[in-house]
Amino acid sequence: MQCPSCHNEVNPQAAFCGFCGTPVSAAAAATAEGGATAVPVQAPTAGGLSENAAAAISYITIIPAIIFLVIEPYNKMRLVRFHAIQCIALHVAWVAVWVAATVLQIVLHFIPFVGLLFVLVDLGIGVAFFIAWLFAILKASKGEYFKLPVIGDFAAKQAGV
Repeated sequence: MQCPSCHNEVNPQAAFCGFCGTPVSAAAAATAEGGATAVPVQAPTAGGLSENAAAAISYITIIPAIIFLVIEPYNKMRLVRFHAIQCIALHVAWVAVWVAATVLQIVLHFIPFVGLLFVLVDLGIGVAFFIAWLFAILKASKGEYFKLPVIGDFAAKQAGV
């Protein structure tokens, strides 16, 4: 069975899509039209964190992302796994881009004013990764599977989404 909104595979017994929260059964759609909310309420797990909170916390640094991939209740949640893997991939991509820019700066150091140019390049790289990081935290706190442009597909494949 496919979700009518995002077209992902959904468990036939599920009332809502686990990917986007859209009602997928007639009973859930009738409930949603009757005034109830369409997004299911997520109860805190045994550790006290909801799935959305754990997914957003995994972006704070790379350490919570690794912890959530290892600790039992969270490593079974698809949303938390996806965002933890995407966080690790975002950090790896940032380091790789930063190293490449630094190597390019060292190679081109003999050209006049290249230092000033690379100050702007480093600033642009930092701002771009900060905006991507901030946007991913906001989407994770809402419970959305937001895929970053290059690393999102990798994270989705690794998390089984």
